[in-house]
Amino acid sequence: MDFNSIDLTFFSAGDVMNTTAGTVEQGALTNENALSPEMKTFYDKTLITLAGANLVHEQFGQRRPIPKHGGKTVEFRRFSKLPKALTAITEGVTPAGNKLNVSAVSCTVDQYGDYIEQTDMLELTAVDNTIVEATKELASQAGLTLDTVVRNELIGGTNVMYAPKVSGGTETEVTMREDITADCRLRVKDVFKAAAELKAVNAPKIGGSYVAVIHPYVAYDLMQDAGEQWLGIQKYANPENMLKGEIGQLAGVRFVESTEAKIFAPAEIAEGLNRLTAAAAVTNGTSVPVNEALEAVSFDTPVPVYVNGVENTVSAITVDASTGVSSLTLGAAVTLSAGDLICGVGAGKDGSAVFCTLFIGENAYGVTDIEGGGLEHIVKQRGYGNDPLNQRSSVGWKATKVAKRLLEEYMIRYESGSEFSAAAMAN
Repeated sequence: MDFNSIDLTFFSAGDVMNTTAGTVEQGALTNENALSPEMKTFYDKTLITLAGANLVHEQFGQRRPIPKHGGKTVEFRRFSKLPKALTAITEGVTPAGNKLNVSAVSCTVDQYGDYIEQTDMLELTAVDNTIVEATKELASQAGLTLDTVVRNELIGGTNVMYAPKVSGGTETEVTMREDITADCRLRVKDVFKAAAELKAVNAPKIGGSYVAVIHPYVAYDLMQDAGEQWLGIQKYANPENMLKGEIGQLAGVRFVESTEAKIFAPAEIAEGLNRLTAAAAVTNGTSVPVNEALEAVSFDTPVPVYVNGVENTVSAITVDASTGVSSLTLGAAVTLSAGDLICGVGAGKDGSAVFCTLFIGENAYGVTDIEGGGLEHIVKQRGYGNDPLNQRSSVGWKATKVAKRLLEEYMIRYESGSEFSAAAMAN
């Protein structure tokens, strides 16, 4: 579908096309403030189609419609496995049989949304079709927002594995996120291990394979390690059956790439900076000059940090009036050399960002649909609300969404570093 052009037959008799701006105006005699049903359907489909391209995380969950006239609760189903039937059947006697054990998992839906307001002058002078262009941007925002809602639920899972640190041919086990460094990369061996863990709990596969959602940086590391073992999508016998975002297969796992795969980076220390470096040596002191230019501030609550990998806090930032050098006031004395690192907490103690790769089996989680009320496109034409001079119109979206983990053992969050760990920011 070409979203840059609109078939005029979509408009009702009372609608007028503003050929300069490419927007829709209602005929004054109709005194209506809504698009024709055909145009509303067109824009709704446009929004859902474009937003859907960003919904990578939700495509493997149980899908449930938004409850209508039934409150704000949606219910997902969780099925328990049947035990082995090891008691021999007596000839001619009907056994007692069994029952399917189904438990319901309920959760409350939330609404999300945003809009773009535009003026009559913009509509009058703009070269582009402003409704279509606004819809494109809003669709991207909606898709990324709803994808993040699902992702944030999934990464809260309790089934976690950590990539070991491999340096100089020596492999060191890692058991905490704080100990992950750039040398803790996802390898072929780790993919086989994650798949084995899912198989061990009899997690059902999705279309014959397990699925992993992976960040492009981690995918790069993995493909470097895999070499010829990596089966790229260009080698697929049936590429038409590819998953959204799929890039290849390895060890019976289909990999789906997303820039929205979760990244944990060091928390901010000050002014958007999460990594600072000592400007001079310090011997058993609590005042550390740093190379970065900061603003003076005293924190009501000390900011947790790692100083050369050791937990500490920053209670204030001072700036020397004569030299302009910024210094951190620490909660505990340290001994440092020039160039040593001070970083926020939340990721590796050495300042490395930590990447999450999600390995998923079928029925691991549930999501609500974006159609049937899940995602709505809203156009308000000039004159709506408190607009006596018809100066403002708006284009927006509203969505009702929830995601819920159902079977923790059917999903693994594999945390690793990357060659790009020093540059990555949290998302």
